[in-house]
Amino acid sequence: MGVEIKLSDRELPVSPVFVDFLSHVVDGTPFEEAKWGDQLSEELSQDQKQVIEKAAENAQKVMATEKGQRAIGRSYELLVALMLGDVEKIRDLQLKFHFINVIGVPRNGGSYLTKELYRSLGYDPNHVPNVVAHDGFPEASPFRFEKGMNSWITSLQTMAEYLTMVEIYFGKARPFSGKIPVPKKLTKGTYAGGFFHRILGESVENILTVRHPVTSAISTYEKSGGLPENGRFAVRGNIEEWVRRDLVYTGADPEEVMEMDYFDAYLRYWEQYHIYVATTGFSASRSIRIVPYGEERMMDVATDYYYRFGDRNPRPEPFRVFDKRDRHPDWMRKSEPVVRRVAEVWERVGLEFPMEEVMEAW
Repeated sequence: MGVEIKLSDRELPVSPVFVDFLSHVVDGTPFEEAKWGDQLSEELSQDQKQVIEKAAENAQKVMATEKGQRAIGRSYELLVALMLGDVEKIRDLQLKFHFINVIGVPRNGGSYLTKELYRSLGYDPNHVPNVVAHDGFPEASPFRFEKGMNSWITSLQTMAEYLTMVEIYFGKARPFSGKIPVPKKLTKGTYAGGFFHRILGESVENILTVRHPVTSAISTYEKSGGLPENGRFAVRGNIEEWVRRDLVYTGADPEEVMEMDYFDAYLRYWEQYHIYVATTGFSASRSIRIVPYGEERMMDVATDYYYRFGDRNPRPEPFRVFDKRDRHPDWMRKSEPVVRRVAEVWERVGLEFPMEEVMEAW
């Protein structure tokens, strides 16, 4: 007995950001004014909204070209390979590309390191598209199953689209030690650590940035327009939405989350995120470089990559650090036992939490 299952792009539509990327490729339009590498900006990006609004128009343009059809066909080919465990197709990519992922809670210096990685390889970060360099794609998150949504399938499809973009964007780049380096800010990597580890290859290289939860929370509310006047948690942008989502995923009442003290909500999110590092397969990677937040430490990592990729006179951009340690002494006291719990969980899987450096609270 044989069973045939047919799925079309109606059930698995192409992602708007993938269509946007391909519209540049088929037009020959350069990627310009990418803002993902701006360390100091506190503005909330509206790029995603614009991409979605133009998706239908761009899709027609892409599908009218042979190059666009070929790229979309390739993404579905890789999706089938991921769904069925066709390891040979994926291994070919692993042998050609060396993925370097920068992972950590948002506002932990990951954008700076990703930008410097691209500069060390000779790229102008302003011309590297957001979807290739920055977080948000491929998709990974706490599991969701609802009408029209199975988040595991979404992760597989966006990974297939990301790998297709890697082939197009980096395919002719210069290799180092036999492979083409592919830097990526992968904030969502901890939600599916084993998935990214196995698909991107055993030799995947991970840089894990770690920052004190108090200064991380301050940077987050500054990004979102300031600490709410009532001191309660609020959702005004992507990062705060991720906080809300993660708390609800682990059992918090959605209405109660919005009544929580801002830092209580953020601290629970911070703890969960760092526990995922130890529990989702991320810690199985052979190459994890843990980088505590701080000016000298961040710039040292950037300098190392310049030397590695052949620059004997490296001049990484300055990493800007601002002293925020005196703003919330009550938050500092509240966070200490949480930080120590995370350190204990990491120790159980062989990861050394940089307690002394994190407690400097930059």
